[in-house]
Formats: sequence, structure tokens, C-alpha cells
Amino acid sequence: MSRKKTERQLNLVICLLSTRRHLTAQEIRETVHGYTEVETESAFKRMFERDKRELRDSGIPIEIGTGDAISGEDGYRVRRGEYELAELTLMPDEALVLGLAARAWRHASLGSAASDALFKLRAAGVPVDPGAAPGLTPAMRTDEPAFGPVWQAVRDRRPIAFDYRKPGRAGTEARELEPWGIVNLRGHWYVVGHDRLRGARRVFRLSRVRGRVRVLDHGPDVVVPEGVDLRSVAAEHRNEPERTARLRVRTDTAHRLRRNAQRVVAGERGDGSGWDVLTLTYTDLNTFVGRVASHGADAAVLEPAEARTAVAQHLAAVAGRTQDSDPGPARSGAGEDGNTTGRGARSSDQLRRLLMLVPYALGRDVRVAEVAEHFDLTEKQVVDDLRLLWMCGLPGYTPGDLIDVDLDAARESGEIIIGNADTLAQPLRLTADEAASLVVGLSLLEALEGSGVPESEALRRVARKLRDAAGSAVVDLADSVQVRVEDDARAEQVRATCSEALGNGQRLHLRYLHGYFDRVDDREVDPMGLVVEGGHTFLEGYCRLRRDVRFFRLDRVLDLHVLPFAAEIPEGVGRRDLSKGVLQRSGADAVITLELAPDARWVTEDYVCESVTDLPDGGVRATLHTPAPAWVARLALLLGPQGHVVTPGALAEEVRSEAARALEHYETVQTSTGPVEITSSPT
Repeated sequence: MSRKKTERQLNLVICLLSTRRHLTAQEIRETVHGYTEVETESAFKRMFERDKRELRDSGIPIEIGTGDAISGEDGYRVRRGEYELAELTLMPDEALVLGLAARAWRHASLGSAASDALFKLRAAGVPVDPGAAPGLTPAMRTDEPAFGPVWQAVRDRRPIAFDYRKPGRAGTEARELEPWGIVNLRGHWYVVGHDRLRGARRVFRLSRVRGRVRVLDHGPDVVVPEGVDLRSVAAEHRNEPERTARLRVRTDTAHRLRRNAQRVVAGERGDGSGWDVLTLTYTDLNTFVGRVASHGADAAVLEPAEARTAVAQHLAAVAGRTQDSDPGPARSGAGEDGNTTGRGARSSDQLRRLLMLVPYALGRDVRVAEVAEHFDLTEKQVVDDLRLLWMCGLPGYTPGDLIDVDLDAARESGEIIIGNADTLAQPLRLTADEAASLVVGLSLLEALEGSGVPESEALRRVARKLRDAAGSAVVDLADSVQVRVEDDARAEQVRATCSEALGNGQRLHLRYLHGYFDRVDDREVDPMGLVVEGGHTFLEGYCRLRRDVRFFRLDRVLDLHVLPFAAEIPEGVGRRDLSKGVLQRSGADAVITLELAPDARWVTEDYVCESVTDLPDGGVRATLHTPAPAWVARLALLLGPQGHVVTPGALAEEVRSEAARALEHYETVQTSTGPVEITSSPT
């Protein structure tokens, strides 16, 4: 049935493209192969209406006009000027930029849309190279199940309804939102809009949406207020007064605290057991307490007394916790919320492929394997597509009317030879998703100017040309999706230096704050590329110390020098597959289970968890994999009473012991369970 439907719809497209006047429904029924088999008028009308709707959903602009001047009956046709991709002429640097913009979505939900956009542009003769691999690799990720329906709602200007769990809350709240746009901040996606139930502007993080997002099809379209700045709305926060604290930290430890210190007074260093005094500022006491506690016995607050007492109480809660029993196997929380990430193939996919394939193959040397790779098909499926195409053509359907396809060549040599298909010779215009994915990708590149991205002038030129070719509706959608890269001034300078070293093929020396351990390493790295993911920029390179490819987050680079000799990438070493992100699992990873209170659910949003199980009190039990259990120990110290390690038991005991050692730095403090005896401060 699906094959017959695709054949019928393709014949309908060819018919409506080839007519110079509007054809009535009855004329179409008598002319287009596939409708003549329908026995009743009512069945034909249902089929025809469904076909029109699906073709329009695929981006085919079916026009309604007068089909019969006497009766006034409606007629239908497709104007070529509305169907065909607008002419787009790109210079070489512009083509490179556009290919790079499409790659930003390669591993995200809009990856196929961006890839199809390039396919259509190449079919139109635009010299876009999707395989170009410059030094920079932008990598957008849309792992949140809510992203798809929210994008659809923003695109179609429709309100949405969903259940939302605020940080620290056990239950969810019903929300009904008029979405204005989507913003990516610090690697997380947020939707900005007008909350109908609260009557106010609101921002919602998509990872906190629970269950299915319902796109509401009733009522007027959403109207975005004129002049609203989505990024400013999403990033706005209440400014709190800064407070100053003094801490003692053990020599060569607590490097993250040191980075933010306003002043560091060095102490005794001799045997490495000395202490330095740090002065730093903070705004939120709870956040500050967690940061200090995460360093265990290597850091202690001297003043103010409020922070000192808060840290001691935080550590006492960790040290006094009893061991949990084995929770047994955890189950995934995705099913509990009703979220799914995959979907079956749509019946319109084959039609879309064929409308793209014909203009791409005409007059070009195209192979079955190339098409199969682009559309993620088997070669047999591509040949089946060609066989269906061979049965379609102009009304009349004589051999001279049908599209000519050399099926023998496709099967035997893999060559695709198509002829007698002038009606479909020009590629279909870009859909809203296709064009917007490229425009948004360009905006990401613009934020990374000077990091291996072609100069800003090329970015501006190609963005302007693409917007002119796409139309106002697509431009509005693209402007409703914004991305920010949260690198500070220091990281931007590091990024520029890495980009220069990449261009010159030089080795780098860097002092690096390890992401898992509280230590600083000296590394010599042969740079291979830059990767932007999750709101951060990473250097990908061959590490001479580890003798393997590693990623280094640029905001953790403490010092960087370009060495006066060439980078040497060993033979057979290539860039990593980023389909699963920069940080990927290993078979040697430790499996750790955490129990998190409602206030600590952010852990499941910021880190990749193998499974998440809701608990009766609104908290969760989460299982994650890590190559460094010590990192999870520091995370548990940071969480304090809001979260703890359940398994393995040895790690849970290690966390409690470290908290007890840290408590020895503090005077006696009062906890919720009574006084705790603690020894004096460090000397």
C-alpha cells in the first residue's frame, strides 16, 4: 500500500507541475494513475484530500484556483516558481561556511534536515562540500525528548502544553505556553514564551519537561512580541550582592577554587603539606558551600562565620550518613515519563527522497552507494526506489511519458542513469526545517569567529543569500532559535591560539586542569581540530603523554604555548566519531548509583545517566558510568545532604571518611541532630 501511495503522489506532483491551468479534482481523478482504481467518489475525495495535505507537509506548494469557469469549481496546480529552489550562487568561501553550518547538526535531531538541504543545493549546482573537514567541528546536540515538538510548535507558531518539574520540587506543574523561541545556553536548551496559566513571560529548561509535549491545534497562532531578545530573556538573572570569604587550601590542591580567587597568599611549601590562603567572592551561600565541600579535607573556610558553619553542617551530614542497602537493578526513567527518542519511517520519506534524487542524478555521475549512504538506506532499497520511479511520469503513461531509469546499470555497476524527467529537473525548495537548520548553524559559527571559521564577511554574505532564498517564514523561524557559546575571555584567547597552531601545523604545550581529578597536568598535544559541544569548546589532539587522542576543554587550560616545531600525528590516528558526544562510555568504566533529593535532580540533567528511577519523595536514583570514581566522590561531597553514593559501598565509605577528615578543620557546630564535636582549625 505504501509503495502505491508513493507512486500515486509522485504522479500527482508531476501532473500538477506540468499543467498550465488549474485542474479540477475530477480531471485529476481521470488523469493521474492511482486514482482511477478508486471505486467511489467519497473514497476518492478522502484519498485526494489526504494526498494534498501530505504533499503540502512535504513542502510542495499546491495552489488553489478556478478549475472550471462555468461551475466555479476549484482547481489545483503547482507553480514552478513556488516549487523550485531559488537560485543561489556561492563563492568558494561561502560554500565552505554553509557546509560547516550543516555539520553543526550532524549528530542532532535536525541532522537529516541540514543534510537534505545540502543535497538539494548540490543538485542545483551549488558547490557545497558536506565532507569538508576544517579545523573546527561545531556539534549541536538535542538529546532532550521535548526538543522535537517544541521546535515544531515554534515553527508553526502554535501553543504547547506540558508538565514541568521545577528544581527542588517533588511533583510537576501543568504549563500552557505560547512559545516565542528556543535558546541554547551553556549546552542546555530553553524555551522562552508567554505562560498562559501564570499570565507572564517564562523560561523553561527542556530537560525538566516531563512526559509528552502537546502541540495545541486550536485557537489563534502565537504572536511573538516585537523586539523581544530571546537570549537576554533566557540569560537574565537576579543580581545578588557579592560576599567575600577567606579559605585555607592545601598546597597544589583545590585548583578550581584557586582559579576564581582574587588573592592567593602562599604558605609553607617544603614537603607539600603547607597551606595557602585564598580570598574570593560568592553570591549564593549554598553554591559556595558545595564548592568548598567538594574538595574535602584539602579546603576549609576561615571566614565569614556564616559560611564556616554552613560548610561544617554540610560535611557533618555526609559523615553521619549510614550505609544504604543494595537497591537492586535500576530501570530507565525514560519510559516513566513517556518520552521516546525514536520513530518509525514515515510514508512520505520515499516521496521526498525521489523528488531529491531525480534532479541530483540528472547529468551527474551518481552511484547507488552514495545515495544509500546519504539517506541511511541499503543499496537494495535505493534500487527499489529507482524501480518505483521507473513506473511514474506524465499523464498518458506511455513509454515516452514515463521517466527513464536504467535499472540494469543500477543493479550491476551501481551507476544511476535517469532520463526523460525534465518535469522534476529542478530541486524542490528548502523546507522550513532545512533552511532554518542552516541559518542557525551559521549563527553558531558567527559566535566562533576567529577559531578556524572563515572570515566574518563570508559568514555575513552566505547568511544574507540563504535568508533571501528561503523566504520570510523561514527567517522568522531561524531567528527564533539562538545559540550561545559560553567561553570567557580567557577561553576565547586560548581558542584563537589553538586555531592558529592548527593552521600552522604546530605542537602545543598546555597546563591543564583535569576534568576528573583535582590536579594540573603538563601536556604536549598535536592539535587535530576544535570541537564545540554543550556550550563549550574542546581541543581535539594527539596527546604525547597518553599516546592517544584526547579532548581538552578550553576553559580548563591554565597556560598555553605554541611550540617551535611541527605537530606529528601518528599514522593511522584519526579524529574521533562524535555521534555519541565528546565524552563517551568505555567498557572499563565504573558503574555507580546515586540517590538524589529533589534539589539535586540537576545531576541527571547535567550528566549522562544510564538509568533514572523516580522515588516517592520526588527524588531519583540514578546510575552512571565513569572512568574516575574519585570525581563522583567529589560530586557526593558537593551534594552533601542532597545526594549520596549508594553503590559501590567502598566508594560511599570513602566519601564519608573524607567528610569526617574535612570536619576536623572546624570548631564544634550545631547540626539538625545535635552538637558535633570537631577539633580546631588547621595551623
